[in-house]
Parts: sequence; C-alpha cells; structure tokens
Amino acid sequence: MLGLLVALALGAAPAMAQEAPGAHGASDAAAEVLALERQIEAAVLRADVAFLDGVCATDFTYTHGDGWITGGPVLGVDERDAWLTSLAGRYSEREVDSQQIELHGDVAITMGRVRARSGAADDPPRAFSFWYVRVYAHRDGGWQYLSHRTVHGPVYEE
Repeated sequence: MLGLLVALALGAAPAMAQEAPGAHGASDAAAEVLALERQIEAAVLRADVAFLDGVCATDFTYTHGDGWITGGPVLGVDERDAWLTSLAGRYSEREVDSQQIELHGDVAITMGRVRARSGAADDPPRAFSFWYVRVYAHRDGGWQYLSHRTVHGPVYEE
C-alpha cells in the first residue's frame, strides 16, 4: 500500500488490478465494488444523500488534497456527516475512470481518478481531476465505503 501511495505521489500510473489469489468469486466481487464506486460518484453528483447514507460506514472519512504526501497539510478531512451535507450544488460534472482494485477477503482497496467540474454557483465553474485510494469492507451482506484519500490533486484545468 505504501509503495502504491509513493508511486502515485511521484506521478506513476497505478498498477493493474489485482485480486487475492484463490479468492472465491473474486472477479464478481471486484466487478461489484467497481460498479458501486461508479454509483457513488453518480450519487455525489446528484447530492443523493439517502443513497450515500446507505453505503457509507458510520466512521467514514474523506481526505481532500495531496499536501499530506509531502509532509504538508491536507486541504481538509471530512467525517461522514460533514461530507454528506457538503455535496448539494458542489459539482456540475463528476465521473470516475482508471479504476483499479485489490481484494483482500472482505476488504477492497480501489484506486482511480475522478474528473469533475465545480457546481454552477462558482463563477466560472472549474474543471479538475484527482487520483484517489479508497477502502471498502464487506459487511452485513453488502459493501460499505470506509475511506477516501486523495493521493494526487486536485489538478485544475486551465
């Protein structure tokens, strides 16, 4: 994990998707988590707090910005409720790409990039992207979103 964070911090592309060797149903689980991640991004765009409330763990955290990778400050860390209430009108576009996944039993670690545009309230809206690492756990028959950490960005387009 540390090696991945260092590679991302230095601008390297994430490694190919990996699954735990011999994991039963690993391909299905990987596809399920990656699909959930895309659903989460769509829900963030719509500010669908009801959906997100159902998939975020009670101790969910969202770490913004990559200053922490060089010993600097993060842009901010939101706990679950603060993050959920911050979403209304925040984005006019948001989608995930370059998804990769590692499965470790009931834990999934995803890596990827989000491309977004700030909400219409900004003058003018700004396009940006960021790379992330996220953690999910399989609990009570479904996947829960535990943590998001930005590992590179945000990078704003001109």
